[in-house]
Amino acid sequence: MSPGPQDRVDPGVLRAALPAPPAVLAEVFSADRLDLVLAYADLLATDGVVRGLIGPRETPRLWERHLINCGLLAAALPADATVADVGSGAGLPGLVLAIARPDLRVTLIEPLLRRTTFLEEAVERLGLDNVTVVRGRADALHGVATYDVVTARAVAALDKLATWCMPLVAPDGALLAMKGTSALAEVAEAAKTTRCLGCAPAVVEELGAELAADGAVEPIRIVRLSWADPARVSLPLRAQRAPRGARGGSSRRKRRKS
Repeated sequence: MSPGPQDRVDPGVLRAALPAPPAVLAEVFSADRLDLVLAYADLLATDGVVRGLIGPRETPRLWERHLINCGLLAAALPADATVADVGSGAGLPGLVLAIARPDLRVTLIEPLLRRTTFLEEAVERLGLDNVTVVRGRADALHGVATYDVVTARAVAALDKLATWCMPLVAPDGALLAMKGTSALAEVAEAAKTTRCLGCAPAVVEELGAELAADGAVEPIRIVRLSWADPARVSLPLRAQRAPRGARGGSSRRKRRKS
């Protein structure tokens, strides 16, 4: 890792806040990938905290809330898929998917330099040869590249996310947005936007229910968004505007003429 203020922090102190991995970890990740998961958890608990990519209060719940949570998504991806993780941050879920599924080719898209620096170093430290790190916003790749699957976690509300991410989705691909209890509400609020973009009705799916039966994990909810008519998707896709009134933020009142 690059020298800096983090070198003055005792990694042992930071690691002490990371609990032992739970037994359910072996049910989410295959045995031959567990060492990589443990190494990535160590990076998050040390460099990730020092660099401000995750908060120190997240370390005690790193397994369940982050790594297992993202690992559950891996089962929903098709074999040998190309994946773009938009707003990857510390690599959640993109790096977790690359660890869990070596058959995937994962591109981590993140605009902030300090985050892409961490991601590049993490990829090198973990020896992942199926990951590419791209510094930039999703719309910078509109018309440049498309992917079988586009993922996002805690990036934006679904209406904005669809506008940013769907131009990256291949005709037969899908956006898989990790959402919480707000999933159904966001689908309803984004319906006009997604329809205007040419999407089929969004589908909310629950993953990990079989492991949640005994209380080992919390199931996750994802919103799956795909094209209504793949044959009509024209490539390369360019950035598309959300319909008027569908964007987030407060609306401005028109000024009265004096």
